[in-house]
Amino acid sequence: MRFSAELEARFTELAGRYPAGYERAALIPMLLWAQDEVGWITGEVLEEIASRLRLTALQVEEVVSYYSMLRREPAGRHHVQICTNVSCLLRGGERLWEHARQRLGLANKEASADGRFSLEEVECMGACSWAPAVQVNYRFHHQMTPEKLDALIDTLQDGHA
Repeated sequence: MRFSAELEARFTELAGRYPAGYERAALIPMLLWAQDEVGWITGEVLEEIASRLRLTALQVEEVVSYYSMLRREPAGRHHVQICTNVSCLLRGGERLWEHARQRLGLANKEASADGRFSLEEVECMGACSWAPAVQVNYRFHHQMTPEKLDALIDTLQDGHA
């Protein structure tokens, strides 16, 4: 599997941070960076990273299956994550989640047929003071309401964000 030159450089720099025998510490960052580039953790990505870190595919699969931020299916170009944990829940997170499901016509961890959007309910984004929180491709949106979410989705559909 070939990654971009930029990602290869990041992998090399990261691997250089760990002494022999501790390469496994690079696993999660490598998986996240590869996922960002490829769109999801394919079997080929999983095998390649396992090989680079001298791990078995099963050892990598165990990590991928444990962490919900690592995907075995492709996400949409605009990956919308909505927090429904306690702080967000108390400030309308569940209502926001239901609104997003209806507006986008998607279930949890599902991508639209055209690949433009995917939707995911998440446990916590660490933005409790600004609840309810939404994240789209690593960009946070705080104190969201259904109306603000609609405006955000409109902007994304128009290609302005």
